[in-house]
Amino acid sequence: MMNTQEVVVLICFLILIIFILIVDLGVFHKKNHEVGFKEALGFTTLWVTLALIFWGLIYLFGDWIHGPENFEDLKDLVSKYGHPIKLIENDYEKSLQIYRQNLGLEFITGYIIEYSLSVDNIFVILMIFYSFGVKKIYYHRVLFWGILGAVIMRFLFIFISSALIQQFAWILYLFGALLVFTGIKMFLDRNKKDTIDTNKHPIIVFVSKHFAVDREYEGPRFFIRKEGKLYLTGLFVVLIVIEFSDVIFAVDSVPAIFSITKDPFIVYFSNIFAIIGLRSLFFLIMNIIEKFRYLKIGLSVLLVFIGVKMLIHDYIQITTMQSLTIILFILLISMIASLLIPATTSDN
Repeated sequence: MMNTQEVVVLICFLILIIFILIVDLGVFHKKNHEVGFKEALGFTTLWVTLALIFWGLIYLFGDWIHGPENFEDLKDLVSKYGHPIKLIENDYEKSLQIYRQNLGLEFITGYIIEYSLSVDNIFVILMIFYSFGVKKIYYHRVLFWGILGAVIMRFLFIFISSALIQQFAWILYLFGALLVFTGIKMFLDRNKKDTIDTNKHPIIVFVSKHFAVDREYEGPRFFIRKEGKLYLTGLFVVLIVIEFSDVIFAVDSVPAIFSITKDPFIVYFSNIFAIIGLRSLFFLIMNIIEKFRYLKIGLSVLLVFIGVKMLIHDYIQITTMQSLTIILFILLISMIASLLIPATTSDN
């Protein structure tokens, strides 16, 4: 159960995110239009800057999340969430500073993991848009509402997972094995061209069976009324498919962050900041994604590393800073290799 302090922090955070999304849709993207590279770069910079500011707030005031009042409270929190730090006996203030700094590192590491793995999700989203023939001027609208749904779904997924981990520690081994399997599969399938059958997709079949669906696109609308009957438009069907893909994606990405921290608040905060930046990142890299052809290899190695870290956590302790350094190194090498090594026929 959450204490009063945690409930207040969570409510304030959700209000902040909802405000950001309202301003984004109501002010910056009031009219449907095709998002260009410069606009995407500007908004990507904005969302990353907001995440860095939030990192600074956690670094300075992270103890506000759970509200420890003394050294024993702090000790219990470190034990409960398995933070890889050593507190200083009889020095509450210094221990509090160590705790805050580690929370900040956990947040930014989780953010980088989620943001990096979201690149693979961008491949899937782009494939969905292409398969369903969605016009580019509606991409942002669909992604906006998709992210709003993800904010809710991630909340449920993360806090339920955290509660289960607290009760059944062996779940971390299950998560680790899942990530190793996913990483190996991503490597083996890195050159595979995925496609979507828009008539046989399980979500399409389910929605068409239980709801009235108009497969045509009626501008930006998700619902239309014909002859007194309410229909779901093709654009809303696309939104549902993207939401479903995000649920599948969360099964890989959320456990990855639990390898860094078991604190559900830090996992959720890093997840949401990465998600709200996904739209601008999507428009930024959708036209240059092929230049980073080794990025999928880097992401597969990243998943395997995180999975192994979870499998050996009871035997070998890897600090948050060490994890962050290794993760950044893997991503940097994959991007540099993509730019420096000439493409060959086998890469295409």
